[in-house]
Amino acid sequence: MTDKTSNTIQFSEREALLFHSEGRPGKIEIIASKPMATQRDLSLAYSPGVAVPVQAIADDPAKAYDYTAKGNLVAVISNGTAILGMGNLGALASKPVMEGKAVLFKRFADVDSIDLEVATEDVDAFINCVALLEPSFGGINLEDIKAPECFIIEQTLRERMNIPVFHDDQHGTAIITAAGLINACLLTKRSLRDIKIVVNGAGAAAIACTELMKAMGVQHDNVIMCDRTGVIYQGREDVNQWQSAHAAVTDRRTLTEALHGADVFLGLSAAGALKPEMVKDMAPAPIIFAMANPEPEIRPELAKEARPDAIIATGRSDYPNQVNNVLGFPFIFRGALDVRASAINDAMKIAAAQAIAELARERVPEEVAAAYGVQHVFGPEYIIPAPFDPRLMEIVPAAVAKAAMDSGVATRPILDMEGYRQTLRARLNPTTSVLSLAYEGARAHPKRVLFAEAEEEVVLRAAIAFKEGGYGTPVLIGRDDVPDRLRALGIQNPEEYELHNSRVSPLVPQMVDFLYARLQRRGYLRRDCERMINQDRNIFGAVLLQLGHADAMITGITRTWAQSMREVRRVIDPEAGRTPFGIHLMVGQSHTVFIADTTMNERPTAEQMADIAEQTAAVARRMGHEPRVAFLSYSTFGNPKGTFLERIRDAVTELDKRNVGFEYEGEMTPDVALNPKQMANYPFARLSGPANVLIMPGLQTAHISAKLLRELGGDSVIGPMLIGMEKPVQIAPMTSTASDLMTLAVLAAGGIAR
Repeated sequence: MTDKTSNTIQFSEREALLFHSEGRPGKIEIIASKPMATQRDLSLAYSPGVAVPVQAIADDPAKAYDYTAKGNLVAVISNGTAILGMGNLGALASKPVMEGKAVLFKRFADVDSIDLEVATEDVDAFINCVALLEPSFGGINLEDIKAPECFIIEQTLRERMNIPVFHDDQHGTAIITAAGLINACLLTKRSLRDIKIVVNGAGAAAIACTELMKAMGVQHDNVIMCDRTGVIYQGREDVNQWQSAHAAVTDRRTLTEALHGADVFLGLSAAGALKPEMVKDMAPAPIIFAMANPEPEIRPELAKEARPDAIIATGRSDYPNQVNNVLGFPFIFRGALDVRASAINDAMKIAAAQAIAELARERVPEEVAAAYGVQHVFGPEYIIPAPFDPRLMEIVPAAVAKAAMDSGVATRPILDMEGYRQTLRARLNPTTSVLSLAYEGARAHPKRVLFAEAEEEVVLRAAIAFKEGGYGTPVLIGRDDVPDRLRALGIQNPEEYELHNSRVSPLVPQMVDFLYARLQRRGYLRRDCERMINQDRNIFGAVLLQLGHADAMITGITRTWAQSMREVRRVIDPEAGRTPFGIHLMVGQSHTVFIADTTMNERPTAEQMADIAEQTAAVARRMGHEPRVAFLSYSTFGNPKGTFLERIRDAVTELDKRNVGFEYEGEMTPDVALNPKQMANYPFARLSGPANVLIMPGLQTAHISAKLLRELGGDSVIGPMLIGMEKPVQIAPMTSTASDLMTLAVLAAGGIAR
């Protein structure tokens, strides 16, 4: 099992270290949620203004949830005694993992999180340290603590603390496993009460899975637990108290014997522990959860060969039915925090498992199906939802919150559940899910992408990540020293990378013929075309793309956007009937704003502005947003009057004629477009909420705005994305990182940026 969303993706040590060290070291930072610009702001934030909420909390401790971040703050705590599969490496070494867990909380459920690494292996000292932190946090997520100490720590903290305490290595795995088991039993017409289960592994996760399954109705006598010695049976003395609680009354002593006629194999043990002949000896339509990581107890293809009727889940993302903790813990804490639960109990865990199971039975959204290559209906290859399914945020917290209320641990019940579900939908930005799905889609449908500037380290790093991440095949354009540069970046076999050198490529004559046929009536001689093919990597790459040697192209690192675009345009035309243009995406935690055109059309006509609006709205929909388009100006509906407003008004009229299926309005200033209070002054406006697509009146305004926001704004920036060309080509900013290049490559290859 895993809560890491990319457990099978390969990368070099150098790339991993650069990711964690470039810019601000680490993966998290603290940002003020209130303005801190003036002396008055500081006086309210600290002394003397802070004394007012201090007294209010002293009078009523529950007010801490109203006046501080406590209600949305979880501590991720470890002592580093069981880090991933690496063992006891100490508290400090666990910090990158705990920071990563904090990032997942924020990314998936908008839960703020702080990592705390406690430098002790003394159980009592650890418990006392964590218990004393209760005033600071709304919940405690324990992580990477070895068994059996983790059992003592969690149980004691749950008894001492009045906030949720959750050991994800135990219960997160149990909840996702239970969800899959519910659906596997449904497909095979089994009852939880009657199934016979063999659990291979007797650590924290295995025991938690066993306990939750029994709480859901699996009979004690129908479960056999094994460790590396064999069956844990009643009377066996070399087991601890938590393992002995699940000792079976049986004369079976080995895993092979235990599996005879079993319905379910639940593996949390070691690679290769389950043999094909054992699978053959199981009951008809066996259910196999082989969750050892990174290598499962049995590879799904071997299990299927032994038993074609088997339903199989693993902890890996490159097989169907991934048991991934990220499906659970962010949303469980979201629901628990929102009702101010005093604990996370079995009722809440079961509710989460049932909600996840039910979600898998619903029709799979098109974008999820495309990304994961899964069938559109619930079945043996899809018993667990995809980790990036955006519906998880709405469904799981609501189920957990309701269970907390029903079981009496909620201290602030939710009265309007439908309204609560709407607030959950609004918490997260659909773009983040769609980007994640785009990456998974690239892995499901890999493409060939040209990297035109392969002598640059940042480009090579992006190409390496693209290949090793399984997103497709990088096609490199560069000179003979590129293999040496790859070796310097840790690539053992650079010959595995496809390299095109224009000086020696056998494709050059064909490429020259193509380019000369295209340009001969535009003033170019054949020798001009030969020179461009031999010396200009953008033209060389664009011709390769046109001739079908790749599916998409990325360039821009070594030349300005405008210069790169001029070179690309010599080879690639706009798509018929479309206006090419650029979009910058400003991506925040809960919003995305699309700004167009930021790259190409200096003074677009009304028809061009309408085209740009229509195409940008289509991109917004592909990114998971319902477009609300605002045509921006210095004037709002004629105030102040001006001489450059007619094009904007005519663009709106043009969209009226086209009968497009999205909201649009203009002309208006940015504050009216984005601020509901300002828009309220214009009740006739046709936008139902803040605009998320901003159509700029001209290139100067657009380009300046996009660059200013990139340098000064707090949002992440994607782009510019080039839209409207006949071939997928993207021109990255010269300051792009390897991650930026990867994103553009995936968006281009996946058809989102087109």
